[in-house]
Amino acid sequence: MSRDDQIHPYVKVLHEQMERRRIGRREFIRSATLLGLSAGAAYSIAGLGREPGLFPSAQAQQPSKGGTLRLAMRLGDITDPHTYSWQQHFFVRQTLEHLTLTGVDNVTRPLLLEKWEASPDLKTWTLRVRRDVKWHSGRPLNADDVIWNLKRALDPKTGSATVGLMAGYLMERFDTGEKDDKGNAKFSQRLWDANAIEKVDDFTVRLNAKVANLAVPEHLYHYQLFIMDPADNGVFKVGANFTGPYKLDSYEQGKRAIMTARPSYWGGAPHVTTLELIDLGDSATAPLAALAADQIDGWPSVDNASLDAVRKVKDVTVYEAQTANTGSVRVRPEAKPFDDPRVRKAMRLAIDSKKVLDLGIGGLGSVGEHHLVAKVHPDYAAVTPLGFDPGAAKKLLADAGYASGFDTEIYLKSAPAWESQVVQSMIEQWREVGIRMKMNPVPSTQYWEVWKKVPVGFTDWNHRPLGIMLLGLCFRTGGAWNDSGYSNAEFDKLLVEAEGKLDINERKQAMAKLQTMLLEDGPIIQPVYRSIFGAYSKRVKNFAMHPTNYNYYKDVWLES
Repeated sequence: MSRDDQIHPYVKVLHEQMERRRIGRREFIRSATLLGLSAGAAYSIAGLGREPGLFPSAQAQQPSKGGTLRLAMRLGDITDPHTYSWQQHFFVRQTLEHLTLTGVDNVTRPLLLEKWEASPDLKTWTLRVRRDVKWHSGRPLNADDVIWNLKRALDPKTGSATVGLMAGYLMERFDTGEKDDKGNAKFSQRLWDANAIEKVDDFTVRLNAKVANLAVPEHLYHYQLFIMDPADNGVFKVGANFTGPYKLDSYEQGKRAIMTARPSYWGGAPHVTTLELIDLGDSATAPLAALAADQIDGWPSVDNASLDAVRKVKDVTVYEAQTANTGSVRVRPEAKPFDDPRVRKAMRLAIDSKKVLDLGIGGLGSVGEHHLVAKVHPDYAAVTPLGFDPGAAKKLLADAGYASGFDTEIYLKSAPAWESQVVQSMIEQWREVGIRMKMNPVPSTQYWEVWKKVPVGFTDWNHRPLGIMLLGLCFRTGGAWNDSGYSNAEFDKLLVEAEGKLDINERKQAMAKLQTMLLEDGPIIQPVYRSIFGAYSKRVKNFAMHPTNYNYYKDVWLES
């Protein structure tokens, strides 16, 4: 390895571990790039040849220019990108961009950043902003823009889940001096130091963390962390400034949106001239019919229940990504009977996850283990699963004072259908141990208004590059996406320690403890992971399914 003075010292350790086969080549690439090594260099050192880049390559055939790509997509409230909680980000990323981008290969690369450097102890991260990026208005992107976005997303008043990701190393929890309606002290989060986010010069930002963290570049790709023009004051709408390849020309919530290519885009002009986004509602019937009638060119999020029908549509290609995409039943630990950890564990023991996989999503995925960390995650630790044991579940319920079981209600979205099917298969199994649960499906928009309030809910979670990112988002005390309200000081402490581990084996040891804590005490029942699918007309070329379904259309083109 050359230029030893310009690479993070731990990259050499990773290289030695790869040579000794202590880690695989893919793990070397993923970790080395997080430490600042370019993806091209990492692929070369790992002996895997030319790296695939941010987007698929269309070199085998000359791309066509022009045309309109018509996509079936839900169109909700797009006002504040830093607080998006459902499908708004699927199309907004064609207009707004992130500092980094995690590719289809699970490797994170610079996007609006040119590069980054991490200190040997992983506490100081220097972010170099690209000097060739210009806003649509013509003004260059600069360090002040980045700092404004980071500070806004990390302000608890904004309500962004970015806090849940970065709280362990950039924030501190403090007593506000206020009391809640029960007389308990109210806590909040703030930057741990006035210099935690530092401007070095007009194109350089430095993050000065209180503890080490390896995944900072991946956190910068969190889908709420879009980079907006501070002049727009956090509001995105038609006419807002942007850096991305497409301009938002019109937007009718729940109906239609039109986006047009930006010829002067810093990353090169897109091939397709116009993106037309059509909201066909929650039902899977409408996009399926539209695809069959050639009224749309793509259905980016195919419901598992519609997969067989989609595969029969003429001249349509179905794309699949095996992911950690999942859904979990979560309970609020402060609400009876879920305030007793024995009840929560009994709900897990009562579930045959393989049966849920087969009945709920037709076997199109893998079995979950009730802690959100999947085997596709590089930081997954092989812990002893709880297994299916209804006898043990009944005993725990009896010990907790519920020998006759209990009645409750679960809120969930009325679509997509796979969510209802998964929940129904779980309800039938819970009935066998005395847990009588009623389904209360509501429209998607209504669900997101109550998802953190109801005692029992079913929430879907997109794939993340690391399992520990989901643990921070879902279970860290006070996080905006901690929909259960789970709070465990020991868990929080161990989470921070695990986030800073460089050695993969040490990280997995910490992850094993976290996963086990969730199996014993956690607020979720999570039996499956599911593959995700998209369906596109065969005239759509150079498309690749992203494991998060965070798809980009800049390099897609239409066969004439």
